[in-house]
Amino acid sequence: MRRAIYPGSFDPVTNGHLDIIQRGCKLFDEIIVAVLVNPEKIAFFSIEERCDILSEVLKTIDRGDCHVIVESFEGLMVHYAAERAANAIVRGIRAISDYEYELQMALMNRRLRPSLETVFMMPAEEYSYVSSRLVKEVFQLGAGIDGLVPPLVEQRMREKIK
Repeated sequence: MRRAIYPGSFDPVTNGHLDIIQRGCKLFDEIIVAVLVNPEKIAFFSIEERCDILSEVLKTIDRGDCHVIVESFEGLMVHYAAERAANAIVRGIRAISDYEYELQMALMNRRLRPSLETVFMMPAEEYSYVSSRLVKEVFQLGAGIDGLVPPLVEQRMREKIK
């Protein structure tokens, strides 16, 4: 079985994330969407909320025969990947600035666990500029985020700020 881990904060999950998951499902039998527990960041949604939202919106995308699991994790990605017997890490790349950071991480992960491959994937063009940080920023400033996130995410974000 080809198992990959797609790690991230997913705070919130965007349509770009879902696009990467759909594309990854064409390459892997199973994808673990791993929500990173990072106590140093102030999150919009709690870990539990992010996992719940991801589980719900993943029901709406075409995954083919790919099994998709949502989990949270702490610590080093390579340790988590070893625990889950993953063959690869999937990472989305939007721009050159993403590539520079992701390349450093991929090379460090390779040094720590040489058998673990990193697969860089580009989202569809319409999501090439979308990031969770940008979505939160424009949302909190009152702009619409329709088409950037699934409707459930926008609904939960509106509920959260009330």
